[in-house]
Amino acid sequence: MWTRVASFVSFALMAVAAWPSESVAQRRLPPPNKEVLQYSFAPVVKKTAAAVVNVYARGRVQVRQSPFADDPFFRQFFGNRFGVPQERMQNSLGSGVIVSPTGIVVTNTHVVKVGGAAEIKVVLADKREFDARVVVQDEKADIAVLQIEGGDGKFSFLEFEDSDALEVGDLVLAIGNPFGVGQTVTQGIISALTRTEIGKSDAQVFIQTDAAINPGNSGGALVDMNGRLVGINTAIYSQSGGSHGIGFAIPANLVKLYVDSAVSGRKVARPWLGARLEPVSRDIADALGLERAAGAVVARVQKASPAADAGLLVGDVITSVDGTEVADARAVTYRLTTRGIGTTARLQVVRKGRPATVDMALTAAPEPGRDDVRNLAGQHPFDGVRVSNILPGVADELGLEEDQGVVIVSLKPDGIAANLGFQPGDVILGLRGKPIENVAGLEALLKDRPATWQIEFKRQGRVMQVQIRG
Repeated sequence: MWTRVASFVSFALMAVAAWPSESVAQRRLPPPNKEVLQYSFAPVVKKTAAAVVNVYARGRVQVRQSPFADDPFFRQFFGNRFGVPQERMQNSLGSGVIVSPTGIVVTNTHVVKVGGAAEIKVVLADKREFDARVVVQDEKADIAVLQIEGGDGKFSFLEFEDSDALEVGDLVLAIGNPFGVGQTVTQGIISALTRTEIGKSDAQVFIQTDAAINPGNSGGALVDMNGRLVGINTAIYSQSGGSHGIGFAIPANLVKLYVDSAVSGRKVARPWLGARLEPVSRDIADALGLERAAGAVVARVQKASPAADAGLLVGDVITSVDGTEVADARAVTYRLTTRGIGTTARLQVVRKGRPATVDMALTAAPEPGRDDVRNLAGQHPFDGVRVSNILPGVADELGLEEDQGVVIVSLKPDGIAANLGFQPGDVILGLRGKPIENVAGLEALLKDRPATWQIEFKRQGRVMQVQIRG
């Protein structure tokens, strides 16, 4: 099972080895004899420990008494029959890393997303305590950037390292507060890079390490032997809740995008590809004459998109981005995201069995206009729901196959639509037997008060229907 590593909080000390001033190649070699093993991580621990902090979040959450109450499948058929949810205070404890002398802290979204986290506190290694506020957060990427309130603007901080420069076998240290026991440093190696299989969304790519990571480490630091930040610890693979030597961290290059966003005040913009990518199965690999079942096959290209402008074709298999091999579609998205808007990425593809190169300009998706988004309100099933016309950027973000129609962007957790089982990403196809083409058409149909609401929608490729009494 996958276990989030946020729970108790405290901080974790970090250590880095003091290596002799030799070439990089020499430093990567195993020590020739046991005498060389006398080096200690202590010097870098002393240098970097003050930048690792505890993050405490407290907020109100709604709890239903039935274990099925929050299951969308059951709510779709039984509505709110499980009773009115009860409110209670919930605490979340995790770790964080200061990455700026002005008090910018990086942690995981799941550490601070507690009923909206009405109260967030950061406790430094020297026991000083500060209030903090969320500046940027992305639930899909599980990254949150906080700003410490107050202080002298001279906080100890860690600098970012280029996480793409890591190699399997490199030594790293994990810093966190396992099980709330206090500052702890564990040591291991990079076990794998660009892990995508465990993520819940296309935005999640991980570094794998065997450094012991346990509950309480969420938001803590993964550092290299130079004491620089290479990742933010976020999850472990465990059947017992403890470390089994399989831990995961968000790469520093991705984290840095969110820190830059917090500093600049601009939204994190992911490049718009304008193409639907699918995994390369063994059958597809054999049919295309590929040696390995790796990469991403282009299943669809939107008109007037960056992919179309670059000449990407349906059936192309993307095998690498800027010379770095990609295992699947998520790896492609990660490489393009960290490449950045305003640059050009070189895609190596296999086209009809032959290698080809595609240079694609990376641009942001067009922003929705005022007429494309609606916050619905009224005496109807979609009260409190935010909907949008399906635009290229919206389709990319939500992973939709459609390029037109209306999609649910967000909804009130305790609203009618949520109780009926609707979710963000659901595409509204029809209402009362009439097709829905845009938000204006949906609004017009919602003005009536029928005896029964018949709603047709699509979720993850499946068309579903629900009927509700008016």
